[in-house]
Amino acid sequence: MTEQERIEAIVKEVIAGMKGTSSASPKTAASNGAIPKTSRVALLTKTEQFEIKEYPIPEIGDDDVLVKMEGCGVCGTDAHEFKRDPFGLIPVVLGHEGTGEIVKIGKNVTKDSAGKPLGIGDKIVTCMIFKDNPDITMFDLNKQNVGGADVYGLLPDDDVHLNGWYADYMVVRKGSTIFNVSDLDLDSRILIEPAAVLIHAVERAKSTNILRFNSRVVIQGCGPIGLICIAVLRTMGTENIVAVDGNAQRLEFAKKMGACATVNFKDYKGQEELANGVKDAFGGYLADFAFQCTGSPVAHSNIYKFIRNGGGLCELGFFINGGDATINPHFDICAKEITTVGSWVYTLRDYATTFDFLKRAKAIGLPLNELITHKFHLADANEALQTNLRQDGLKIAIIP
Repeated sequence: MTEQERIEAIVKEVIAGMKGTSSASPKTAASNGAIPKTSRVALLTKTEQFEIKEYPIPEIGDDDVLVKMEGCGVCGTDAHEFKRDPFGLIPVVLGHEGTGEIVKIGKNVTKDSAGKPLGIGDKIVTCMIFKDNPDITMFDLNKQNVGGADVYGLLPDDDVHLNGWYADYMVVRKGSTIFNVSDLDLDSRILIEPAAVLIHAVERAKSTNILRFNSRVVIQGCGPIGLICIAVLRTMGTENIVAVDGNAQRLEFAKKMGACATVNFKDYKGQEELANGVKDAFGGYLADFAFQCTGSPVAHSNIYKFIRNGGGLCELGFFINGGDATINPHFDICAKEITTVGSWVYTLRDYATTFDFLKRAKAIGLPLNELITHKFHLADANEALQTNLRQDGLKIAIIP
């Protein structure tokens, strides 16, 4: 073969691949064996113990995607599962706040769940795995929330094994939702899942017709969820925000996120004194609206005292059963005519909105990426989860 013929053959091969006429199926990131035959996973084998296992990377079907993990946030839900296994999932590969790069893709997968082109090298996040439930649809979950859907990182172990983001590689299977987020940096992508929780919560709050541009808003709980809640409100233009927590570092970061004042509950004795502290922070007024972002029943009991007559409350702190809260229905709800909404997880529409929120937050100078204070390698997953349980730092992440 002459040099010219060789060049022409290469050009034809490239053009064939661009047109999708290549015989290779599924498409891969490289033809030189760059994808390993096995993948490490951090498998939770018993409470408070990850073991690093290595499993074969399976063949990728026509409707599947193989993703190389680049980073995954550690969620409070992961910490609950790590410590107590409340979902009964052990053995399990955790990690649902992950993101990575497509390295192999089935021939039937050409677009993401929003219709955006999808291919080798794109950066992605996953959302839900829909079950056969007609009440759960892509953009209208008014009939039922996503309790009927599965999520990678909270799936029982099976013969695939690569079911969560605490791994080198993950297999995204048919029926999953996936988004191309190549236009976001890695830290922003790690924050997409928790940020979507707050986008959904604020949308739920708006449904009361009480949360407005000039509302006085109290945020109780300044972990990553509460801090992102402040950021979402700030991107909407809400400025009169008071943050309540018992951790001085978190309260200081709440100010960086846009809270105009903070209240450390450790400085007060009893509900009434704490409520007066919140009132003083608002210049002598109670809150128009409150977001309860902790999983503490005591915190839930307290928050009604922070809200004015006719105000609103969004409770989003209880992803799992945290126990019963004690309230007085007359004083806390009826006499005040408080409108309460619950919020749990998110919808696909919220996911799409989250991408815009992250860009807007960065544009107005909110230091969202500074939320990620610790990054641990996959082999150090036990240390990452223990750090989360100790509440050291803010957001913990796992990287390869």
